Amino acid sequence: MQSKFDRICLVVLDSAGIGEMPDAADWGDAGADTFGHILDSRKVVLPNLQRLGLGNIRPLEHLTPIDRPIGSYGKCTLLSDGKDTTTGHWEMAGIILKKGFPTFPNGFPSRIIDEFVAKANVPGVLGNVPASGTEIIKELGEEHVRTGKPIVYTSADSVFQIAAHEEIIPIERLYEICGFARKILDGDDKVGRVIARPFLGNNADDFKRTENRHDYAVPPPANNLLPMLKAKGLDVVCIGKIASIYDSMGVTEDLMAKNNDQTIDQTINALNADSRGLIFSNLVDFDMLYGHRRDTEGYAKALEHFDERLPEIFDAMNANDLLILTADHGNDPTKDGSDHTREYVPLLVYGKNAEPGIDLGTRGSLADIGQTIAENFELRLNAGESFLERL
Repeated sequence: MQSKFDRICLVVLDSAGIGEMPDAADWGDAGADTFGHILDSRKVVLPNLQRLGLGNIRPLEHLTPIDRPIGSYGKCTLLSDGKDTTTGHWEMAGIILKKGFPTFPNGFPSRIIDEFVAKANVPGVLGNVPASGTEIIKELGEEHVRTGKPIVYTSADSVFQIAAHEEIIPIERLYEICGFARKILDGDDKVGRVIARPFLGNNADDFKRTENRHDYAVPPPANNLLPMLKAKGLDVVCIGKIASIYDSMGVTEDLMAKNNDQTIDQTINALNADSRGLIFSNLVDFDMLYGHRRDTEGYAKALEHFDERLPEIFDAMNANDLLILTADHGNDPTKDGSDHTREYVPLLVYGKNAEPGIDLGTRGSLADIGQTIAENFELRLNAGESFLERL
């Protein structure tokens, strides 16, 4: 019997893609390369990711491959029809979407907006366009404060986002109206996520989103990794926005974290606790603060900060733990627009008792990660090819 790991810690660097997929042009993403273009921008100092084998995945500027990486390395194809948070995370859990969630590149039709206004009992909406969240509150925030109308917007992704000033529409009321939107958006209109986007400030110059964001996801199919682990009596500790992505299905513990540092802290806390099963974290800032805002330097600094803190995660790991680092899609900050990009994602795997330096190649799907975790705990998903035996 092959050796097994007591715990697997899966950390998603949200949006940290590693180069365009063959069908990127079909998505308007020809030339997208999140990691590559950030590392092209200047010398980005990532010694710990380099030790894990990041530079061994493919040629990267200022990040040479090393002869004896402490981790194993490869990249994963996004097999599903999509390039968003829900699609990527669901695929990790063994769900391949053959038809992606609907998008609304011209805003939402009146039949949706009219029903939302009536059922949520709001005095109309502002916006109803694809937009950057920071830009639309700068543009429409003052009118929202005057009128009390929530700001509705979307993106190239399958999202219905509602922005509101916390002193105009209190948090609980904002969450309530998001709940109405979630019920309305069903059938052919079933977007991947409805997202509450609260903000504060006095005027357009200082409006700022708060950390009270809340996601309302579509419940995933039941035959996915998380409920299967839970049904076997294993721990499924979710950190940051992970629980909301799976609509809390299969989650045994939900640790709150609103930014990268809090997520790293909670991941370390979870590793220091007594558990057996899966620890699953999402580092949201890469995508939310830097990818969507097209902030290449901010993204570079955030990668360096994560790299600086990686040894804390290593130190918290037990001898029989396994760490998997990956991403859910790309979000190349050097491209025009503010949307996700159709890219491969990196795969870095490390354990004190895992085989180092294995080239895991180009995986057929993100479900390979889920299948590896499943096999470790004597389970089997409907999709994905495990690489457990190679570790």
